Amino acid sequence: METLDTRIAQWRRAVTRSAAVGPDDVDELEGHLREQVADLADAGLDEEEAFLIAVKRLGAVDAVTAEFAREHGDRLWKQLVLAPSEERGERRRGVLPMIVFALIAAVLIQVARLVAQYTASNAEMFGGDTSMWFVRDLGLFVLPVLVGYLAWSRRMPVRRVLALFGVIAALAVVVSVFPFADGAATGILVALHLPVVLWFVVGLAYVGDEWRSSARRMDFVRFSGEWAIYFVLLVLGGGVLFGLTELLVSPLSQPVANELPLWILPSGGAAAVIVAAWLVDAKKSVIENIAPVLTAIFTPLFAVMLVVASAGYVAVGIGREFDRDLMIVFDVLLLVVLGLVLYGLSARVESRASRVMDIIRLVTVCAALLLDVLVLGSMLARVGDLGFTPNRVVALGLNILLVVNLAGAAVLSVRALAGRVSPSRLESWQTGYLPVFAVWTLAVVVAVPVLFGFA
Repeated sequence: METLDTRIAQWRRAVTRSAAVGPDDVDELEGHLREQVADLADAGLDEEEAFLIAVKRLGAVDAVTAEFAREHGDRLWKQLVLAPSEERGERRRGVLPMIVFALIAAVLIQVARLVAQYTASNAEMFGGDTSMWFVRDLGLFVLPVLVGYLAWSRRMPVRRVLALFGVIAALAVVVSVFPFADGAATGILVALHLPVVLWFVVGLAYVGDEWRSSARRMDFVRFSGEWAIYFVLLVLGGGVLFGLTELLVSPLSQPVANELPLWILPSGGAAAVIVAAWLVDAKKSVIENIAPVLTAIFTPLFAVMLVVASAGYVAVGIGREFDRDLMIVFDVLLLVVLGLVLYGLSARVESRASRVMDIIRLVTVCAALLLDVLVLGSMLARVGDLGFTPNRVVALGLNILLVVNLAGAAVLSVRALAGRVSPSRLESWQTGYLPVFAVWTLAVVVAVPVLFGFA
């Protein structure tokens, strides 16, 4: 019976991952499971066959937890605030460090803001207005704190923590010594791409020693999506709270009300970065996979939009007069499509995969690829007419990366639908491409400003 007990223990761990199923519920289910195993064993089946058939009769883990969620929906709401009694102490130990790291981020952003404010008001002393560094280096005041929090929560070895912060320190030094001119295009590009580079460092802290694993990289993709949703929700809720606070304070002291945005908004946003990361881990068993659910809703809508847009641009044609601002919109759109593909793949379970969704995803990728080729052609025409600039080089490089990525995704999607390769190959292609984007964004931050003389 030792083998059966081991299997049942594994089954219990799988069932109890859902917050809707408590220990008493699992005890009751285990009783039914053991009765089924005993009856099947009396009928002549061996232990392994009896266990497998009994589990099948009782229901798959997902079905069991879904049934309990329907019958005990109030538990899910309570889990959003209260942890189960046996986990409450562990969660409390996790809340306090989260608060400490959030406060560190909130204080750092204020210190940086005050320094920037001082340098701006004493421009003559510093040889000109140097306050733009605050906007350019904004990610350096918050995301390293998130790296520290993830390193602490995952008990990362000290040598790896030092290596990560060594990378961050090198980036900070390089960006700080660059002599950007006022309003330089390269400075704006660094401000846009530095947070992306730092987010890849966050990814290294998240996956730890398993950064070579495609599955762990996909876990980081899921984390990023869930984090973004929590962060937006926190910002929206905080915005409502701030608006009401300002309305209440204004009658008491208008000068104080005027200062509130400078103190509350930067610190609140910085703290929300840490709180959102904590929520992803703390509530994963309750409301996980929000991003893939939204992906399933919006992928068909994006597919329709991209097909119509691609057909329209092919019919009308994209000339050299194609507007630069519209190109930026298309780049953002293509990055959103890339995110939809990634999060769709993250939620795909091969045994229960929807062929319809796979086809819709393929249509989306192909339409986006066609649109990207048209945009890339327009960019090459502009470069031929007007020459290279920092913005054109960065936009051209990004679109080339996107064309290669989308083309590979389209080919693998077709082969997967034809049964020639496993769908996991598509996931490996997408997660394996993440380091390519990381290297490119690092090049934009470190190399592009030098190549163009910090113009």
